[in-house]
Amino acid sequence: MSTLKQTLSKKIDEWRPRTTKLLKEHGTEKISDVTIAQAIGGMRGVKCLVTDISYLDPIEGIRFRGYTIPEVLEKLPRPPGVEAPYVEGFIYLLLTGDIPSDSEVKEVADEFNKRKTVPQYVFDVLNAMPDDSHPMVMFSAAILSMQKESEFAAAYKSGISKMVYWDSTYEDSLNLLAKLPEIGAYIYRKKYKNGDIIPSDPNLDWGGNFAHMMGIDKPYDDLSRLYFILHSDHESGNVSAHTGHLVGSALSDVYYATSAMINGLAGPLHGLANEMVLRWIQDVIENMGGKVPSTEEMKKFVWDTLNSGQVIPGYGHAVLRKTDPRYTAQRDFCLKYLPDDPIFKYVSLLYDVVPDILREHGKAKNPWPNVDAQSGVIQWFYGVREYDFYTVLFGIGRSIGVLSNLIWDRALGYAIERPKSLTTAMLEDIVAGAK
Repeated sequence: MSTLKQTLSKKIDEWRPRTTKLLKEHGTEKISDVTIAQAIGGMRGVKCLVTDISYLDPIEGIRFRGYTIPEVLEKLPRPPGVEAPYVEGFIYLLLTGDIPSDSEVKEVADEFNKRKTVPQYVFDVLNAMPDDSHPMVMFSAAILSMQKESEFAAAYKSGISKMVYWDSTYEDSLNLLAKLPEIGAYIYRKKYKNGDIIPSDPNLDWGGNFAHMMGIDKPYDDLSRLYFILHSDHESGNVSAHTGHLVGSALSDVYYATSAMINGLAGPLHGLANEMVLRWIQDVIENMGGKVPSTEEMKKFVWDTLNSGQVIPGYGHAVLRKTDPRYTAQRDFCLKYLPDDPIFKYVSLLYDVVPDILREHGKAKNPWPNVDAQSGVIQWFYGVREYDFYTVLFGIGRSIGVLSNLIWDRALGYAIERPKSLTTAMLEDIVAGAK
């Protein structure tokens, strides 16, 4: 048994009594009151999910297993000569809560290398799809096609104890995670590079191998590591994470759950934000004749946009009340590697003027940029200019957090998700009774 799996098994044994005690001794204590606005408005803000993988703090941003993003980027081991940590080490952190050693990261990387061969039938499925298929449809279908490989489905059919559901879920999750970079890169090269497929390199780490298969030179490997870590998890209530949890709560295996998660991520209100921001910035550049405006010219443009009833894409966040640390991490990358890029100059100028204007405007709860304000800009700089593919990149990263959560959902025996619905007439009766 690998060090990661041994450590995870020990953590699960230590954690289970905490969950059992909360249910048995404090199960009737209330943690949330639900309003009609929340019931109609997508349950926003309702405290009804549990995850220990990540937490979104309004001031500090995402904490992964208690660590802030700067702490994660500083503390995790990294490949020689690069700045972003191993994705393999980050996966170890999400599963166990521990910062791994160099030897533990190498062991996880070796484990992934053993599991990363994609079955030929997956490529056959992708090759059989129409040329104009959306890359997210291809990604979801590729994942779902591997369901027959599920160790959990086979173990459940044989009648295993619920106490070991997590074990085969762990095996499925690592098997799937190991294959996602190659599947994503294959889709990209098939659709956009005339089917010129670049084989996987067994000597490279998870992020480095993805950059290699995409056919993009350094430092895109470092960007890939950073991108996948920053997009991995965002609590459990967003559409993609919640969908993975919901489908998994029915004891559907991780192939069903991850494919469903990808489908949720494809929605315009969730995973397409980085594409929409980039398109908007490119429209701004065109409207300004391609020149980098002065600060005053940009201020006037922002005010004109707001006064016309439009918003500034990439600014604001439902929870955060400061600049998204994911934005800051990507900005630091841009300042080092593409400070003179024309699009980044626009992004940087917007960062200089928009927050103060939004505060003065008074309608934005959070005037600061979020992760989507520049993530697409960096991909564009490195030649990934196919907007439709950006959400596949997001999906590869988000799978890390969703699968980590699914393993722990099974370990702690979380129940099938089944909220209660009310009719509109019932809500009206409640209001009438309250009055």
